[in-house]
Amino acid sequence: MEQPEKDSVTYESAEEIILRYDATASEDTRVRMIFEGDRQEIDQYLRAVDRIQLSMESTTLSEDDRAAGVQDKSKKINGAIQIAMARLEDEFRNILISHASPIDTETLNESISSAHLTPRTSISISEFPGNDDYSTRGDDDSISRDGSSSLSERGESSNTITSYRSMSSIREIDLIPSDIVCDLRSIAERMIAAGYFRECVQVYGSVRKSAVDVLFKKLGIEKLSIGDIQRMEWETLNAKIRKWIRAAKMCVRVLFASEKRLCEQIFEGLGTAADDACFMETVKGPAVQLFNFAEAISISPRAPEKLFKILDLHDTLFDLLPDIDAVFDGTSAESIRVQSTEILSRLAEAARGMLNEFENAVLREPSIIPVPGGTLHPITRYVMNYISLISDYKQTLSELIVSRPATGSRYSDDLSTPDMDFTDHEEQSPLALHMIWIIVILQSNLEGKSNYYKDNSLARVFIMNNIHYIVEKIKGSPELREMIGDIYLKKLTAKFQQAATSYKRTTWLGVLNCLRDEGLHVSGSFSSGVSKNALRERFKSFNAMFEDLHKTQALWLIPDTQLREELRISISDLLIPAYRSFLGRYRSHIESHRHPEYYLKYSVEDLETAVSDFFEGHAVSQHSRRRSQ
Repeated sequence: MEQPEKDSVTYESAEEIILRYDATASEDTRVRMIFEGDRQEIDQYLRAVDRIQLSMESTTLSEDDRAAGVQDKSKKINGAIQIAMARLEDEFRNILISHASPIDTETLNESISSAHLTPRTSISISEFPGNDDYSTRGDDDSISRDGSSSLSERGESSNTITSYRSMSSIREIDLIPSDIVCDLRSIAERMIAAGYFRECVQVYGSVRKSAVDVLFKKLGIEKLSIGDIQRMEWETLNAKIRKWIRAAKMCVRVLFASEKRLCEQIFEGLGTAADDACFMETVKGPAVQLFNFAEAISISPRAPEKLFKILDLHDTLFDLLPDIDAVFDGTSAESIRVQSTEILSRLAEAARGMLNEFENAVLREPSIIPVPGGTLHPITRYVMNYISLISDYKQTLSELIVSRPATGSRYSDDLSTPDMDFTDHEEQSPLALHMIWIIVILQSNLEGKSNYYKDNSLARVFIMNNIHYIVEKIKGSPELREMIGDIYLKKLTAKFQQAATSYKRTTWLGVLNCLRDEGLHVSGSFSSGVSKNALRERFKSFNAMFEDLHKTQALWLIPDTQLREELRISISDLLIPAYRSFLGRYRSHIESHRHPEYYLKYSVEDLETAVSDFFEGHAVSQHSRRRSQ
C-alpha cells in the first residue's frame, strides 16, 4: 500500500480523525470533501485510515481469547473502518465525477487522423432500377473522387464518403490528470485492502460509464435494438453506417483504449484482475451497444444496394480486430472478442450473399417497355457502375469470393439462363469470373429486351449502344479491365461492332437497292434504253425510304458522341458515293421531263446534312433541309 509521509499516529488519534469526517455526523461534514482540501489534510486522513486498518489486522481473536474487552475493541475498530470506507467511497465518487468531462470529439478526430490511413472512395448506390427508370440523354454517370457522382440520370442518391483500410493504431490519451490518478489509486488501494472491492468497482464503473455514454451521444451512437435497425429506411441506415464507421474507430482505438489505460493506472496490482473488472464494468455495455449495430446490419435482408456499405463495415471491423483483441484482452472481455469475430464472419457471408442476389437481379430484371430511341437502358448504367465499384473493393472481395459462379443449368432450371465457358479464363480469380458472369447475364437480359422493339434496326442500335457502353466502362477503369481481361474485352468489342454491322445491313440494304442499275434498262443500250417510268419510281422509292429513315432515326439516340459520329460516317460512306454515282448517271433523264423536282428531292449535300441529324434524339424540321434546285 502506498503510504503518505509517516508521522507517529496512535489508534486514538486516528479514530478521532476518522470520526471527525463521519459523513453521517452533520450536513457540513457530508458535503465537505477532504480531497478538495490541502495536501496535509489529505495525507493526515490517509494515515489515519492506514492506522485503523493496521489495528484491525492485529486484533484477530483466537479460539481461546474471547475477552469482552477485546471484542469491544474489535467492534470499535470495525465501526471506524466502515465510517472511513463510506467517506473514501464518497471521495472516490466525487473525484471521478469532477473529472468525468467527456473527451472532446475534436481530440478523438485528431487521434484517429494521426493513424496511417489509405483512403478509398465509397459510393452509396441506389436500389435496383425500376421498370420505367429511363435516361433520356447523355453519359453523365462518372463516379468522381471529390464527393459527387451520378450513377445515372434517374436522380439516384449519390452521397459519398471516404472509408479506410488502415494499419492500426491505438492512440491512448489521458482522461484524468496524473496527480488526480494518484489520489484515486490511493483511495482504491485502501478500499480494496479493507474488503470493499465490489463497492469500489461499482462506483468507478457507474461514473466512468456515464462519461462514455455522453460521448456516445456526441458521436451519434444510439441505443437501438436489432429490430429498430432492420426496420429503418435504407437512406437513414446508410447515414448511420457512415457515422458508425467513424465512431467505431474512435471508440476502440482511443476511447476504450484510454479507459483501459486509466483502469490500469488506478487498479493494476491491487487485486486479482481488479483493473480488468473495472474496465469491463465501465465499457462492456457501451461496447456491446456499439457492436450490436454492426451485428444487426450483418443479419439484415441481403439487398444488393447494401453491398458496399457491408464491405465498408467489414473492412472497418477487419482493421479494428487486432486493436479489439489488444484492448479487450482480459478473460472477462472474451465475449467482446468473440462477438466482433462472429460479426466479421457474418458480414463476409452477407457480402457473398448480396453479390449472388445482385447476379440474380440482373438476370431477372423484368422490364419489358423498350427504352425510347434505343439509348442506354438504366440497368446497363446501374450494373456497370455497380461492378466498377466492386473493382474498387477488389482487395476485400478477392478474399471473400473464393468460388466460381454457377452458370447455365447449374445456376437455374430455366433453359433460357445463359451459360459461360471458363476455358479462356483459367488464370482468372473467382471474383473476376463473377464480374464476367454479371456482364454475360446483363447481355442476355439486354438481348431479351431488344426483342420488344418492333423495328429490328432500332433493336440493333439498342444493343450497340449498351454493349459499347459496357466496353467503354471497362476500358475506363484499370482495375475492372485487369479483372475482365483483354480476351473477354475483345469479345465484347466484336459484339457491338457486329450490332453496328447488322444495323447497317438491316437499315440501308433496301435504300441502296434503289440506287442499282438493274431493272432500269429496257433494251441492251445503256445510253438510250432507260425506262423513264422505272427510273422515276426508283427516285420516288429512294426519296420516300430516306425521308422516312431521316424522320425516324433522328429521334433515335446514340449518347456517346464518338460512336454516334463513327456510325454517321459509316452510313455516309455507304450512301453518299452510291447516290452521287446514281445521280450522275440518271439526273439528265429526269431533268429532261416535267416536274423534275418531284423526283430529284435531294442533292448530295442534302443527304450529307440529313445524315448529320441521325441519332440526335429529337425531331428535325423538314424545312431545315435544303432542297436541290
